[in-house]
Amino acid sequence: MADSSESGAFNDAPALEASGIAKHFAGTIALDDADFSCRRGEVHVLLGANGAGKSTLVKILCGVQPPDAGTIRLAGEPVKLENPIRAAELGVAAVFQELSLAPHLTVAENIMLAHEPTGPLGQIRGRELRRRVTELFEQIGIDHIKPNTLTGRLTLADQQLVEIAKALSHDPKTLIVDEGTSALGQEEVRRLFDLLGRLRERGTAIIFISHRMAEVREIADRLTVFRNGTNVGTVDAADMDESHLVELMLGERIEQSFPERAPRPTDNDILLDVDHLSAGELLHDISFQLRRGEVLGIAGLEGQGQGDLLLALFGMVRRLSGDVRVAGKPVNLGSPWKAIRAGFALIPEDRKTQGLLQPQSLRENIALASLKNLSRGGLIDRARERRTADEGMKRMEIKAASMETPVAALSGGNQQKVVIAKWLETGGDIFLFYDPTRGVDVGTKRAFYELIGELARAGKAVMLYSTELSELVGVCHRVLVMNDRRIAETLEDTDITENAILAASLGVRERAGADAEPAATRNIGAAS
Repeated sequence: MADSSESGAFNDAPALEASGIAKHFAGTIALDDADFSCRRGEVHVLLGANGAGKSTLVKILCGVQPPDAGTIRLAGEPVKLENPIRAAELGVAAVFQELSLAPHLTVAENIMLAHEPTGPLGQIRGRELRRRVTELFEQIGIDHIKPNTLTGRLTLADQQLVEIAKALSHDPKTLIVDEGTSALGQEEVRRLFDLLGRLRERGTAIIFISHRMAEVREIADRLTVFRNGTNVGTVDAADMDESHLVELMLGERIEQSFPERAPRPTDNDILLDVDHLSAGELLHDISFQLRRGEVLGIAGLEGQGQGDLLLALFGMVRRLSGDVRVAGKPVNLGSPWKAIRAGFALIPEDRKTQGLLQPQSLRENIALASLKNLSRGGLIDRARERRTADEGMKRMEIKAASMETPVAALSGGNQQKVVIAKWLETGGDIFLFYDPTRGVDVGTKRAFYELIGELARAGKAVMLYSTELSELVGVCHRVLVMNDRRIAETLEDTDITENAILAASLGVRERAGADAEPAATRNIGAAS
C-alpha cells in the first residue's frame, strides 16, 4: 500500500498529533514525554514490545484514559478527549482486541449503541437502526451476519467483525485498530485489509497495531517504534529493516545478574508429554515434551496463548482436546484439583486475586494447597499446619512478624514468596510460573532465579512464562516461542537470545542478509 499515489494529497497535514504525552500508574511510568502523529490517508503501524506504552497511548488517543501531561491535536486544533463518546464525536474511533460488545444485545444494537436513531420523543427507531447497519455491512463487505442476531451467539471472529463495524459506524477521520486481526481468519483479514485500503484512499488516518510482521509488511505506510514509554524511531515502510526494528524495540539493556544455570538434563526422562493440545480459540495444536530437571521457557508477544497454555495445564481451560501424559500416564486436566493430583503447581499471573487469600494469615495461605495432607478425619492438624508454614517461610525467606500476619500486610515480593511457598509444600513435580517476577525488586528476582535452579536440580520440571526476555535467556534450557496461539519456534542453548525470541515472536527470522525469508508467513490471518 505504501506505493499508492492516491495518498499523496493527504500527506502534508497530520490528522492526529500527540506531543509530550505522559502517563503514570501508581509510580509506574507508562508514557514519558511521548510524541506521535498520523497523516491523513496513511496506515501508520505502531510497534513495541510488551510494556512499551502502545496500549496506554491508544487508550489516551481514543478517550479511555486521560493523559497526565501533553497535548493532542486533531487537524491542527488542540482537543480534550474526555471519554470515548467525545472522541468519536471528534472523529476518532478504535477497535480493540478486547471486545466491548454486550452479548445480550443484537448486532445492530451493539453497533449503534450510544448513537441510535431516535424519534421526537427519544424512542429508538428500530427499523432505521437496522437499515443503517445493513447499509454499513454492504459498504464494508459483511454479508453473513444478520443485524437482528444476538451478538453472544456469534463466533469470536464474527464478534471481532462487529467490533470493527461498530467503530466504522462513527465514520471516523482517524481509525485505531489495536490487534484487530487477532481473532480473524485469513478471509476476514483480507476483507479487512481491502476495507482499510478504501478508507485510506478517501483520506482516513489509520493507526494499526499488530504483532504479525507479515501483516505489517503488507499494510504499513510508516512505522513508529515505542520503547519504555516513548517514541524511539519512525521510518517509512519503504525503508523498513526488520532487524533494525527489533533492535529499536529491545534497545540497550542493563545486564541482569543470573545465578549459574542448572545443568541441562541429558537423559530421556520425559516427565510431561503434551500431544496436539487444543482449546477452542485459545490454543492450536500444541505439542512438546518436558524432562525432569529442565527449565522450559514460554515466550511471545502479549495475547499469543502463553498464559492460556499454563492455565490449560492447570485444569482451568475448558474444551481441551489432545493428550497429556505425566510420567507416561494419561492425565485428565478437567479441574485444578485434578491437575494438582497429577503433580502440577501454578504460580499465577495475579498473586493478589488468583494466588492468595489476602485477609488470611501466612500460615493459612501456605498450608492452603496441602490441606488434604494436613487433615485427619476431616480436621486440620494445627501442629502440622504450623510446621508446614514455618518450613515454607524459612525456605522462601519470607519477612513477616509471624506466621499469623495477614498476607495483605506484606510487600509484593513477600506475597509472591508466599504463593511459591504454598506450592512447594504440595510436593508437586511440574511447576508452572506465570510471569513470577513482575513487580518485584531485583533482590527478590535473584531469589526466584535461584529457586528455579534448585527445583531443576532436585529433578522437578519448570515451565516459565516471562515478559522479560532477559529472564528466559538467563535461566532456560529451551524456549518455546508462541505466535498465533501455537508454537512458532523452539530455541535451544546458544540460540536463545533476546533478538531471536523477539524475532520469532514477530514472525520474522534474524537475518544475515537482506534476502532472508520471513518466518511464519503461513500464520497470517490464521484463526486464533
